Order: sequence, then C-alpha cells, then structure tokens
Amino acid sequence: MQLGVLRAAKGDASIPPLAQKIPIITASQTRGSRHGCMVLEVLVMDASEVKMPELNHRCLRIPGFQASSNASLIPELPAKARMSERKGLRADSTHFTLGGAPFLILGGSIHYFRVHRAHWRDRLLKLKACGLNTLTTYVPWNLHEPERGVYLFQEQLDMEEYIRLAGELGLWVILRPGPYICAEWDLGGLPSWLLQDKKMKLRTTYSGFTSAVNSYFDNLIPRITPLQFKNGGPVIAVQVENEYGLYAKDEKYLSFIKEALLSRGISEFLMTSDSHEGLKHGGVDGVLQTVNLQRLSDGIQQLAEMQPKKPLMVMEYWSGWFDVWGEPHHVFTAQEMISIVRELLDRGISINIYMFHGGTNFGFMNGAVYPDTYKPETSSYDFDAPLTESGDYTTKYHLLRNLLSTYNKEPISEPPAVQSRRAYEPVVVSHYISLWESLQCAETHFRADDPVSMENLPANHNNGQSYGYTLYQTHIYSGGELNSKNHVRDRALVFIDRELIGVLDYRTQKVRVSHSKSERTLSLLVENCGRVNCGTIMDNQQKGLVGDITLNDVPLKKFSMYCLDMKTSFINRLQSLKWMPVGQKPTYPAFFRGTLVVDQPTDTFVKLPNWSKGVVFVNGQNLGRHWSVGPQKALYLPGPWLKSGDNEIVVFEELKAAETIHCAENPEYSKTV
Repeated sequence: MQLGVLRAAKGDASIPPLAQKIPIITASQTRGSRHGCMVLEVLVMDASEVKMPELNHRCLRIPGFQASSNASLIPELPAKARMSERKGLRADSTHFTLGGAPFLILGGSIHYFRVHRAHWRDRLLKLKACGLNTLTTYVPWNLHEPERGVYLFQEQLDMEEYIRLAGELGLWVILRPGPYICAEWDLGGLPSWLLQDKKMKLRTTYSGFTSAVNSYFDNLIPRITPLQFKNGGPVIAVQVENEYGLYAKDEKYLSFIKEALLSRGISEFLMTSDSHEGLKHGGVDGVLQTVNLQRLSDGIQQLAEMQPKKPLMVMEYWSGWFDVWGEPHHVFTAQEMISIVRELLDRGISINIYMFHGGTNFGFMNGAVYPDTYKPETSSYDFDAPLTESGDYTTKYHLLRNLLSTYNKEPISEPPAVQSRRAYEPVVVSHYISLWESLQCAETHFRADDPVSMENLPANHNNGQSYGYTLYQTHIYSGGELNSKNHVRDRALVFIDRELIGVLDYRTQKVRVSHSKSERTLSLLVENCGRVNCGTIMDNQQKGLVGDITLNDVPLKKFSMYCLDMKTSFINRLQSLKWMPVGQKPTYPAFFRGTLVVDQPTDTFVKLPNWSKGVVFVNGQNLGRHWSVGPQKALYLPGPWLKSGDNEIVVFEELKAAETIHCAENPEYSKTV
C-alpha cells in the first residue's frame, strides 16, 4: 500500500517537548476495509537521535490505518492523550488491536542468519510487496554466543540492524528469541558447549541451563528493548521459547523464560507457538497461544476452545517443508497453499507464512531429525517457499500477492526486480592437498587413553569443538571385527594405514579389519552431520566418538585426536602448505583447489557432478555440504562473497573428485515429492 510520509521541518518549534522522549502515533484519517482494518502512520521523534544539520526521524506504518496524503507535523495533543494512544499489540477481544485499532497480522518468516546481509533489503522489500505487514525471525543463540561469554552481533549477525531495516521499510516485527528455536538448525540454536555438562538438561530449569540462558539474555535482551513498539521501534510482539508443548519436561520452565524476558525490559505482547499436539502443554499464564500447521484440521478449533474470546493466530503456516539428505525434495502445491491461506484470512485468523523465504544453512549449521533413525538436513533451506533460496519469485508468491491485495485497502507496492545470476565458466581443479598433510593446520591435537567427544576436546578456549570433523587415530596389532557400539556420531570413514576400509554410521556399526601381525594405524574421520534440532534426545547430541570402539570386543585405547572444524582460519592456513598438481593421483580425503575468474560478482550456484561428498569453500566462506545422494545438487553462492578477479574455490572431498567445478544459474534437485 502507498502511504504518505510525515515530516517535520528542521528545528520546528511546534514539535512538543514531550516528543523528545515519547514516540507519538497519529491517525490523520481512517477508512473502513472489508475486514474492518485501518492503516495508521507513526512518527517517532527522539531528541537523543537528533543530529544537526538534519533532524532524524523515522516513520513506521501500521497496515490497517490510512494516513492522509497531506499529513505534516504532529498535532498538538495533551500529554495524557499522547501517552494513552501509545498502545501496542493487544488481544482483548476476538481480534488483535494495534494502536487501539483492529489489526490483522499478515506475517512472513525470513531469518537474517540464513540470508547474506547484502540481500536483506531485497528480501524484505519482496515480503512487503507481497502484501504482508509483519516480519518474523528467530534469533540463533549458537551463532551469537559461539563460546561462553563471547558475543557476536556484528556484520552478518547484526540483528538490531535487521530489525531497524524492517521498521524503515514499513514492516512490523515479531521476534522469536528462543533460547531454543528448532528452525531445522543445529541443536535447535542452542550452543554445543552446553553439552560439556554431563548432567545437562536442556530446556528445563536445571541450574546449568538457566544460568547460561540468564547470561545470554543479559546480553541479548538489552539489544531488543530499544526496538520495541513503545520506544518507537517495529517490534510488536515477542515469542516465549518455541514449541515447548511437545517437549514439556519441566512445568516451571516457560514461566522462567517469560520472567527472564519481562525482568529485562520486554514489555510488548507475548506469544507461545506450538503444533496442535503440543497446545495442551505449551501454555503459560498471561501469554497468548498460537498454533503451527499445514492443514486446517490441525488445531484451529482446539485453539479456539482453549482461548475463547481471544484472537486466533497461526504462527507458522508451513508453505513447504525442509529436506533431508538421501530423500526427495519436498514440494507443496501453490493452489493448496492459497486455498488454506484464503480460508484462514476469511475467518479473520492472523497468519505467519513459514517460510516466506527460507535461505541457506551456510556452513555446518543444518540440524537433523530422528523420527525413527537419524536424518541430517540439507544445506539448502529453500523450503519450497514463496521466495526461492536465491530470492526468485515463484507461483506461490504471485498467487499469494494477488490474494493479499484483496486484504489491503490501498494498492501494495510493486515487487523489486529479480536479481540476476550467472553460470560462470567451469573451474578447472588445479591442485590438491591430502587430509593427512593438512593435519599440521588442525586447531587442536590432543591425546588421551579414551576417545573424547567433540564438545569435550580442549579446543576453542575450552569450549570444545562445535562443528566439522574430528580425526581419531590409534594403533592396532591384529585384525578382526571393529565395532562402533553405536558410538559414532554421525558418520566415520575408517582407514587402516590411510587406506579406506569402510564407513560406520547409525545403520552400519561393524567393519572387518584384515589380519596382520605388524603395527598399523587405525584412523576414523568422524563427521558431525548436524545435531538433532527437536525432540527429547537433544541432551544426548554430543558428536565425534562418544564412547568406546572395540576390536574383537576389546576397547581401543591411546587415541590421538585432531580438531578439524574447518573454520575460515583453517582454510587460510592450508594455503601455506605445499599443494600438489592434480596430475598426480590424489590420496583421499583431500582438499582440491581451483580459481573462479569473475568480472562482475553475481549470485550463482556451485555444482559438483561426479564428486561424492564433502564441503565447499569460496574465498574462505563455507557454503555448506555437498553429497551425491541428493536431493540437493547445487550450493547457493551469494554474489557478495565473490570479488572481481580471481576467487579461490576449495572443495574438501571425502571419496571421489572430478576435474572441474561447475556453476549454474538455478538450483537442481535429484528427485521431488
């Protein structure tokens, strides 16, 4: 919708003194719509932000209110009236109100940590141009506190800037700070160093967990409070934890999280979020419950009966679904999605599209599920959403925009142009270096009688190893049956004197070792394929070797362990080593290197036909995993990670490399369902 902009002349004496401290809402004109909604325009003045020679101001727009085109200065209102009008989101009847007027939440989920920062504005403009009025996003604890007491909120993790940008573009924000977020994200966003505590009980009031949450919230919440509606920001609601009803291990836990938010200054509307199976156990006093679903039969009536005379909201309407390695790519038809969204809106039910734009699990951030067996999720988080992983419009987007235009009184903005992509020329692999040679660049080399899990390795200032691979080595003096006892988490390549003899994982727990009387080196390269992000087994998501491994039923001892978390610093250290020309037969696993020459940096997809399994790095940035089992067949490469001239591509390959690395304009999937 096209809204007028309120402006105040520099140094205008008619601006009331109270406006120096209190954000003001004005509605200069209102009109009815088919849903009784109006559109309100908000002018926020804060003397602390005034910088000469210009007067800083921000206009925030509430879809549902229509400001007159000739609106100019804040009207002179008594202080009491101005303060009384500063009402945030409320649920005092069967519909929400914002600023005291009826408000239908039309939301969409885009996670800042899954989208390159340079693309934030583009994706948010596309969300707004679809007719949505609210952005929702999770906050990933594991990225913001990768080590105890080390907090990262800069650059790609600048959550505050992302929220401010949403406000500047006229979007409201529902923030979902967890601490647990699920999100098909490693350990549901919880940091892996929590698992160093052998008694850890995640998502409970166990003191080891609550003390960590308190420390994190002490740093996180003060960054959110200035962005709340009452302070002139776009945050109109905050979610209390996430989908706790299915976990529900501690009846005091949700009250603890609620108080942790309130005591640190969160004063906007609070919500919880659960699937219909979890609604019964997912509530907490004074907090509105919402439901997550893909079918209308899943919980709407149950929610209405649980909260009579309260507005209904679908916090997650699943526009598609996530993918796991080795299974088909999920597709959910656009027509079915639209019919369900239409029915929800016709019933006056607020909605949030999850995902509106899925983005990417860059690096090692994908999670895993464990319905009956362990299943790691792909690096792509496309989700079959209205916007693709690379930001393209889909049939879902266009149909949704057409539908939502009927729920907006004024015309909605035109969608931004689609950003171009390019299929660069194939990259010829020029050099390689074996994993065995790279060990001198490992973050940590540690010896112990028994194998130690990744989390308990003395790495990263004793916060343990969170992601990547760990190499375990010991000596053996006979052959026979090697048995993992299901202590491999999650997948191990098994070598005798650097020759591959088998793979151990959840399904395969035994490998035959040939007989020999001489001393040989047994090596297990163990990969953390992604920690389970939901369910009751989250307390047991340690990775690497988590217990004894036996040869002929005798536990092996005296291990050397190498931390190979493959951070950018590790990839950079590799450059100082002697790389071999690919004319010589590589020894696997190995790192392979090639140069992508770029004139104008543009988004692309990296494809690896005839490769097997590993990780792709471009200019030191970890794009994610590649695996020939599919369904994902290409890795999204944002143009901002490229530069004009030479760009270095490094592929860690476990089993089989090809001579070239390819680029494509579009993604590719091996199979769909």
